[in-house]
Amino acid sequence: MPELPEVETIARGLSRRVTGDVIESVWLGSKPEPLKSSAAEIVATLESRRITGVRRVGKHIVFDLEQDNMRRPVLSAREPKKNKGKLARPVQGRSRPQRQSKNSVPGKSVPDKSVRAIESRAQWIVHLGMTGRLIVSPPDAEIPKHTHAIVKLVSDRELRFVDPRRFGRLSVAHGFEVGGAEPLEVQLDHFVALFKGRKTPIKSALLNQNLLRGVGNIYADESLFRAGVRPRRRAASLTREDLRRLYLAIQEVLQEAISAGGSSVSDYVDADGEEGFFQFQHRVYGREGEPCLVCKTPIKRVVIAGRSSHYCPKCQN
Repeated sequence: MPELPEVETIARGLSRRVTGDVIESVWLGSKPEPLKSSAAEIVATLESRRITGVRRVGKHIVFDLEQDNMRRPVLSAREPKKNKGKLARPVQGRSRPQRQSKNSVPGKSVPDKSVRAIESRAQWIVHLGMTGRLIVSPPDAEIPKHTHAIVKLVSDRELRFVDPRRFGRLSVAHGFEVGGAEPLEVQLDHFVALFKGRKTPIKSALLNQNLLRGVGNIYADESLFRAGVRPRRRAASLTREDLRRLYLAIQEVLQEAISAGGSSVSDYVDADGEEGFFQFQHRVYGREGEPCLVCKTPIKRVVIAGRSSHYCPKCQN
């Protein structure tokens, strides 16, 4: 699953490429799983909106939108075809999917009253799940299998959401917020207070998005290694000095990973379709049985609350 550095990398790339562009039309596939908001609400919220910015909130990508008041003539060549029954999902090698007319839903007849009144400012929220990707493509590029959304931009480009396992989610909101402290902004005293007195393993506490948002399995393991803390230690047993080292390690690891474009250990690619490079700097994650880069002791792997954890039994106490 893409974690904070991967989502930050994608959001920054999208911000550079699509900020200021206007959404002309939206096509949504027939699979219901990716839609956290209704299809009608997503289409009504996105179409004719200007993208004023793209940013990360936790592990979510947030598109800030405002109403575009400029009237643009629509060329006949770009007019969407009329809907004839249920749209099949786009698959590799087939003709391009038809675009939905405004406020329409694939395979369903939606009454106008189901679409809420849309405020002048809104947000499109994308959670990538396990295998989700957001890619900016030219309109004539082949449409990959498992494409669940295509957002047509006035600049004659398309923003495509591709997700083979369908754990990603698309929604719209006004004033989107998530719980937990932002790890790149939280102050040391607040960070210490988050974990003080907690009886859960420190690894599990780091993955609790209600405490610290955006940190996932990879970067929790890497941060705990640099801080010299074993993942199974109870959070309550850590001294202020332990937590200070962990705080600094998290900051360091996340910033280094963002600079490297994230870790491509599965399907992750950025908004340009490029892989990250931080996986080549992993010191413990995914290195079970390999020698520690510091002391040569074999890296161990344990399962904590259903999640794999990697650590050095000599360097981490």
